[in-house]
Amino acid sequence: MLIIEWTSREVGRVSGGSEFVVVANRLPVDRAGEEDGWRRSPGGLVSAIAPVMRSRQGTWIGWSGAADEELEPFETDGMHLFPVPQSAEDVRLYYEGFSNATLWPLYHDVVAPPIYDRAMWDAYVRVNQRFADAAAKVAAPEAIVWIQDYQLQLVPAMLRKLRPDLRIGFFLHIPFPPLELFWQMPWRRQILEGLLGADLVGFQLPGAASNFVRLCRRLLDARYVKQDVFWDDRIVRARAFPISVDVDELNDLIAQPAVRERAEEIRTDLGDATILLGVDRLDYTKGITQRLQAFGELFGDGHLKPGQAVFVQIATPSRERVEQYQLLREEIEQQVGRINGEYGELGFPVVHYLHSSYDRSELAALYLAADVMVVTPLRDGMNLVAKEYVACRSDLRGALVLSEFAGAAAELKRAFQVNPYDIDGLKSILLTALNADPMEQGRRMRAMRKRVIEHDVDRWAQDFLTALEQSHVPESPTPSRDRDQRAVGGGKVAYMRS
Repeated sequence: MLIIEWTSREVGRVSGGSEFVVVANRLPVDRAGEEDGWRRSPGGLVSAIAPVMRSRQGTWIGWSGAADEELEPFETDGMHLFPVPQSAEDVRLYYEGFSNATLWPLYHDVVAPPIYDRAMWDAYVRVNQRFADAAAKVAAPEAIVWIQDYQLQLVPAMLRKLRPDLRIGFFLHIPFPPLELFWQMPWRRQILEGLLGADLVGFQLPGAASNFVRLCRRLLDARYVKQDVFWDDRIVRARAFPISVDVDELNDLIAQPAVRERAEEIRTDLGDATILLGVDRLDYTKGITQRLQAFGELFGDGHLKPGQAVFVQIATPSRERVEQYQLLREEIEQQVGRINGEYGELGFPVVHYLHSSYDRSELAALYLAADVMVVTPLRDGMNLVAKEYVACRSDLRGALVLSEFAGAAAELKRAFQVNPYDIDGLKSILLTALNADPMEQGRRMRAMRKRVIEHDVDRWAQDFLTALEQSHVPESPTPSRDRDQRAVGGGKVAYMRS
């Protein structure tokens, strides 16, 4: 097992450190090959934060993605990267275990049963401490540190203990569960106390922030006013910052002749059929089996005929060593085989299933080719695929079928929204989207594009960092003891020092 050991003197030596530090499970780069070195990872998060890092001479702390690999800090794409090693045991227990077999299903409405294992928890604590030690080592005095996502929920408190001078922000990219679900977590108190080490805790939706504040009150007896929690003589703010996509990057992609030619090629290859598209990680939260069942039944009911509509489902490989994901892949592949066997005809399969990863250009071409984008997760923090599709449809064509349980549903109100658990309702919405006339498509798409363009990923990052930089300024007066006793049930109030 790999262990980083730093003395308290080393942790405290921060002269010449970075004024802006991002801490995430993964580094923002992937290997491009032995000779080519590293290339920047795709995705809006890296695109949004990279310019801030370059302007502030920032450092990104994360794992390289390879077990038992120890790397020295290095520079790439104008960013300083500080690798944190993980052993094969860490990957198995901390990442595949506690992060993705415990937290992931619990935070996604227990779509699958969480596993509560003490060895996994011990690994989670150990790896979180390693990330906190790394951040304490590289951060300059009074630096801003932005911690990302559910794998690192203990880091804020661990880091504050080491470096109380820092301004610490945390953002959760996935949903945060209600009290009734979070309560079953054996280490529920430790998780909340870990998050309360931050000055600002960001969530995708206001409801998630409210869940967090409610849990702090019920479980920790913390005092609060609205969404400000009083903890250890500090104010910890819980706020919603809905993440978005890099609209400029997507506009550049769809303007490329090669991408437009590829979109036409996809349409030609699929004949005259109306194209429905799903693009998801292979995950049990994404509702892939439900949407395929609904689509198949439309043929069984006689509403669709082979050659009239085709479903292209891309399922990007995900956590392939985890048994639940292996079983899900087998289930979906068998389902696709049954649907094509029952309803397909020679030369006209009704479902094209692709278990593979695609680059941004190919995805943009698929978005341009698709008549109906189907985004029906059973639970999702946001779902950026829905926003990417909208951003790519500058022609104001196409229809978006969107789950009510995706965070994006709160913003994309003109999508064809649906409860993915309701198969009959899903069938009805699919037919409605398939038959929507161009004028209705245009009205819906115009409204959704306005929202996505005005609230892109750059605005998300700037809104969060502005709120973090201002987090020492109270938005409202600290409540008096009497007022607080009436509002939240009495007891001692923690006051913030001015």
